[in-house]
Amino acid sequence: MSAENELNIELSNDVAQGSYSNLAIITHSSSEFILDFIRMMPGVPKAQVHSRIIMTAEHAKRLLLAIKDNIDKFESQYGEIELHNEPINKVPINFGNNSAEA
Repeated sequence: MSAENELNIELSNDVAQGSYSNLAIITHSSSEFILDFIRMMPGVPKAQVHSRIIMTAEHAKRLLLAIKDNIDKFESQYGEIELHNEPINKVPINFGNNSAEA
C-alpha cells in the first residue's frame, strides 16, 4: 500500500477493551445488513444487545470473506474449530420479511 493510500485508524482505550458476545443476530433489508451482538449469561433471564453494526450488503460480503480467510489461517495454525451446538438454532426475527440465524 502506498503512502498515498494509507489509512490511519485510531483505537480509543474504551473501544480497545472490546465487548464480549456469545450470540449474534443477523438481519437484512434490501440495502443493508444489521448485526446485533448479544451477551447471554447463565441465570440472567433477559439478554441485551450490546452492539449493533449496520453495513451495506457489499461490506457484509467483504466481512464474510475476511472472516473466512482468518478462520482458514487460524485452523491451519491451531487445528479445526469444533462446533459443539449443532445444529445451529435459528432465531426468528423479521426485518423486511427475512429470517435471521443465530
